[in-house]
Amino acid sequence: MPDPNGFLRYERRLPARRPVPVRLRDWREVYPSASDELITEQASRCMDCGIPFCHDGCPLGNRIPDWNDLVRTGNWDFAIEALHATNNFPEFTGRLCPAPCEAACVLSIAGGQPVTIKQVEVEIINRAVAAGRVTARPAPERSGKSVGVVGSGPAGLAAAQQLARAGHDVVVYERDDALGGLLRYGIPDFKLEKGHIDLRLDQLRAEGVRFQTGVNVGITVSVDDLRARHDALLLACGALQGRDTPETPGRSLAGVHLAMEHLVEANRVVAGRVPAASISAAGKNVIIIGGGDTAADCLGVAHRQGARSVLQLDQYPLPPAERDETRDPWPTWPWILRNYPAHEEGGERAFAVAVTAFEGNDDGDLTGVRIAEVQVSRVDGQRIVTEVPGTERLYPAELVLLAIGFEGTEPGPLLNNLGLTRNRRGGIDTGPDWQSAAPGVFVAGDMHRGASLIVWAIAEGRSAAASIHAYLGGDGTLPAPVEPSAVALSA
Repeated sequence: MPDPNGFLRYERRLPARRPVPVRLRDWREVYPSASDELITEQASRCMDCGIPFCHDGCPLGNRIPDWNDLVRTGNWDFAIEALHATNNFPEFTGRLCPAPCEAACVLSIAGGQPVTIKQVEVEIINRAVAAGRVTARPAPERSGKSVGVVGSGPAGLAAAQQLARAGHDVVVYERDDALGGLLRYGIPDFKLEKGHIDLRLDQLRAEGVRFQTGVNVGITVSVDDLRARHDALLLACGALQGRDTPETPGRSLAGVHLAMEHLVEANRVVAGRVPAASISAAGKNVIIIGGGDTAADCLGVAHRQGARSVLQLDQYPLPPAERDETRDPWPTWPWILRNYPAHEEGGERAFAVAVTAFEGNDDGDLTGVRIAEVQVSRVDGQRIVTEVPGTERLYPAELVLLAIGFEGTEPGPLLNNLGLTRNRRGGIDTGPDWQSAAPGVFVAGDMHRGASLIVWAIAEGRSAAASIHAYLGGDGTLPAPVEPSAVALSA
């Protein structure tokens, strides 16, 4: 029985972040672990609602009230079991997910303060790891069936674990030199230290999953060869094609880069894979175009590389501090101003502005960015950006990072050889069983959905694994939290 008065007795609190001057000197995670007292107090705020809308906010269907109450009563062993029942990798989601479950928490109605669901989640897995409770669970019997998984991001790894535990032989193919997909080189260590990935990979290996890096399917190995090796294939290659602005004057100047070019190289330096970054913010005036998670990651990296100044631009107007119920009624995901730890570390933000041109010198190097105020409207579903006359101004810049989203999965030999084409979102369509137009080839994660949240990637990986298990004639059923047509909560 939960504490019916917990939310009345305790305010929402998070553990204090590491001091800015300290954390800017390294790449370690921003948040330290919370004390038992704090996390028990926060878990006590959960009311175990009769209709837990947090379940609808999370595509994984996490049993949030269950493990909140287990933490409240000190039953950490049972809490990790309840958490792992629906989520293969809570150490990833607890650090990286923006927590739509909290936006759907009943306590957030009318501007209230939701339960710190994400923090409780990460503390459960932190304590389970420290106590040695994250152990391998290999299948007692083998099915004799083989599955190839292309891509080692959260969708691919979740599917691989589900299928291996069901007794299938699983091989994960990764084109990079290290496993983890964007978790490895796309997410900075100050958000996710890579030891968390390595721990899970060790668990998967102990469960029978095999990994091959440096395999670019369609180039270094043929699709036909892979289909001959396995009874089914799962494509979980992500949505890595970055959105660009080739029409903007000066785009070809040296110093203008897609955000992921910068982030990947910076992470490879931190990992010791390369000695130094060729794209560095050190000593430069940096302008980041975009207002989302990727832009905030670029901001944190620029601070740690020693940028002279950083300006972050957003086309849209300054969001409100609290939910606008007329626009985004509870329990949907609200459009509000989101301040990331990187914003606390420095830099400036400008809203309702857009770049009109990149300026350079005779050597072809970037020297500045012309920016104008804009108004954004929608006409027949199309976004229209209108420049406000007389507002253009020039800012000095030696580095520009384009963090303006992704256009979908990358085209290339893999899709061509399978006869698959991208839809208007840049993803690959599937049937209700997650199977693509190519027989025996399934698709999940961002490659199917388009760039989305990590909880959706894991949910799709688990669901695709359930369909593959059925396709292979496996005994029983595996959990399938979402269907291919599932969408986030909306009004």
